[in-house]
Amino acid sequence: MKEPRCFRYFVGLSILFYSCLGFSQIPSNSNPIADLLDSLYSERIAMLEFSKPLMPKNARTISEFDTITKDDETLFTSRLAKLDAESPFDLVYNNYVKNFINLYAYRKRDAVSRMMGISQLYYPMFEEVFDRYQLPVELKHLAVIESALIPYARSRVGATGLWQFMYPTGKHLGLRINSYIDERCDPYKSTVAAAQYLKYLYDIFKDWQMVLAAYNAGPGTISRAIRRSGGKKTYWEIRPYLPQETQSYVPAFIAANYIMNHAADHGIYPSVPRKNYLQVDTVVVKQEMTFDQLSQVLDVSVEELEYFNPQYRKQIIPNGGHPLCLSNQKIAQFISNETEIYTFFQTNKSSIDSANVNAPIESTQNANKTTKHKSKSRIFHVVKRGETWAMIAKRYNVSVSKLKSWNYVGKKGLQNGKRLIIYKS
Repeated sequence: MKEPRCFRYFVGLSILFYSCLGFSQIPSNSNPIADLLDSLYSERIAMLEFSKPLMPKNARTISEFDTITKDDETLFTSRLAKLDAESPFDLVYNNYVKNFINLYAYRKRDAVSRMMGISQLYYPMFEEVFDRYQLPVELKHLAVIESALIPYARSRVGATGLWQFMYPTGKHLGLRINSYIDERCDPYKSTVAAAQYLKYLYDIFKDWQMVLAAYNAGPGTISRAIRRSGGKKTYWEIRPYLPQETQSYVPAFIAANYIMNHAADHGIYPSVPRKNYLQVDTVVVKQEMTFDQLSQVLDVSVEELEYFNPQYRKQIIPNGGHPLCLSNQKIAQFISNETEIYTFFQTNKSSIDSANVNAPIESTQNANKTTKHKSKSRIFHVVKRGETWAMIAKRYNVSVSKLKSWNYVGKKGLQNGKRLIIYKS
């Protein structure tokens, strides 16, 4: 397997706070790079993904964890030793790891709470994939320091997705990247690619700490560091010869293992995600369809479709049979009405074309493609109790047949609260 060019800045908690800083330093609150983590969680996404953590009645508060004492360090060492006993990784405690534990457990508690919530969606899938490739399941924590578990995360140098693949690396690993689809953002397919690459690295180095370093900096960089160190073969021995970012990478991984296992010991509890792994599934969409169209027929928000399907760049699922992730309830709804949905949209496409024959070119393109920007010729109507097709058609001066052709309502018929689309030339 040819070595991919994969050196990139990881956008999770680690490098955000340690770029251009000494490794014994605790990051300054004024460090502008530190703001990047918070920017990953826009208000809209935070509202979509989470509700407040479910706090146990006896939960301790932040005031009990505002300093690291010698007793704390003794606990950190003991807890990591227990994790280490059940792991192929060398989960040691030292000052480098201490600084990252301080970061996770004290400085960015809200972010850790959010990541714990997201982990309920992604970690079970990570574990299944890594188990299939006979890899340590602890590798799931790698996505914490790579992307803060955000599937559409993008670093300043272009590394993208949960596993932060650069464009050439993603293509080399067989991920599809084009105008409509970026499989680096596909949670499942990118995880399979990450597993394949991690297995390849282990076949080279036979040491998991070295694999982590190579994942960050590339195997060529690690081989050069080994030569410069005089042939040393462990991460801590070659660490002084590694790039600054890679010197932080393994300590950040060890600290991520610690905090994701011992968050409650620091009074940190998971935010509640909208869905967990067992509450979602995938279905194959066999013809081109937009998120707006799916939102209409399945009564699910476009924002939720985006969140569960981040690989679709333009809110369009192309022809050819592509996966769509939905809640279990919506999966059942899609499957039971699949034929009718496809038939409806074949008819609907012709109707939209006809409705927009006199519309400006830009508006026509917007209506046909149903992109994020609403066409000027499109009107929305929310059905009120007691309204009929005829009443609504009369209100907007369109025929009942046209109104029905533009709106799929399924077997239940017109229902209170249903959003209808009306096209006016």
